[in-house]
Amino acid sequence: MFSRLRHFSHKHSFFLFGPRGAGKSTLLKKRFDKDKCLWLDLLDSGIEDQFFHNPSQLYAIVKALPNEIIYVIIDEIQKLPKLLDEVHRLIEETDKIFILTGSSARKLKHGGANLLAGRAFVYHLYSLSCFELNEKFDLEKVLQWGSLPKIFSLESDDEKNAFLRSYADTYLKEEIWNEHVIRKLQPFRRFLEVAAQCNGKIINYANIARDVGVDDKTIKEYFCILEDTMIGFFLEPFHNSFRKRLVEKPKFFFFDPGVVRSLARRLSVPLTPKTAAYGEAFEHFILLEFIRLGSYFQPDYRFSFIRTAGDVEVDLVIERPGKKLLCIEIKSSDTINDSDISSFIKITKDIEFCEAIVLSQDRFVKKFDHVTCYPWKQGIEEYFPELKATVS
Repeated sequence: MFSRLRHFSHKHSFFLFGPRGAGKSTLLKKRFDKDKCLWLDLLDSGIEDQFFHNPSQLYAIVKALPNEIIYVIIDEIQKLPKLLDEVHRLIEETDKIFILTGSSARKLKHGGANLLAGRAFVYHLYSLSCFELNEKFDLEKVLQWGSLPKIFSLESDDEKNAFLRSYADTYLKEEIWNEHVIRKLQPFRRFLEVAAQCNGKIINYANIARDVGVDDKTIKEYFCILEDTMIGFFLEPFHNSFRKRLVEKPKFFFFDPGVVRSLARRLSVPLTPKTAAYGEAFEHFILLEFIRLGSYFQPDYRFSFIRTAGDVEVDLVIERPGKKLLCIEIKSSDTINDSDISSFIKITKDIEFCEAIVLSQDRFVKKFDHVTCYPWKQGIEEYFPELKATVS
């Protein structure tokens, strides 16, 4: 069992969202006394069927609970959004605390579900951070297999390979097909492979549409499905106004390195240092660490990237309220010289009120011009001092 960085209130109802396999149920079982909980798992077809036909049964059940039952945990709430009306009523009429987990926000967002209008906090849980893995963290293995909790209970590469391939099949079956999200499965299956191969690159909807054999509109909808089901997220280009932020094409990143390698059919291809594929995997890993830690500790941070007309990039830009803009260059190399980051030095000089850093596998902190270069883990700790607190 890993110590997780995600903390939440024990005195207020909340949603806990995250992709399948991120460890939501495991974390709740650790944090909440089972003798004080009523647990309803909507992945149990019998329970789902019972409430599907009569959602109001939840009201009757909760009203009959003894005082020692404080928490009502409903797993995979997106399967029955109508239950949220009953939850709303029960929050108003009882002192029970409701904990609602979900691996998809699609039916909640698009089906007009009752999201409890501030009566429940919203938290997210992700794959394991290197700071949660502690001594079990191995960079090369995480780049290869990802950091879903299940991976660390598997010993052989064959087992890990089989798990990641089955993860994609489970996602397609339970999140997509069974929920009637799409009409045809085969184009979406092909889209997953193409999108995974384009992980971390600026989205070219027309090219992907041509490869998949559908129109641009369908591809845009497919990407929204990935975002809604928490399989990935958009990284928007940075501009000084939010309106302009939406003009340029975004990048899309999958939530886990192992899952994206599985979907791209690259699990059997070793990641070799000093290759382009290794560099992309390392950049993906660092970006995911910032996304996780931002969600856990600094939810007001906004993440983006910069791409100039001359194709000069800033890998990650973080808008931090009340602080300088943080521009980050990510390099997988183990030695950083000023010539390696000359374009980054130049572009960040032109950005007002900016702090510029490089994260790499170099063992030493270095300074070139206005840019500080950190060993990647030390650099992350520098900008998330909350990590110094003990996790539980």
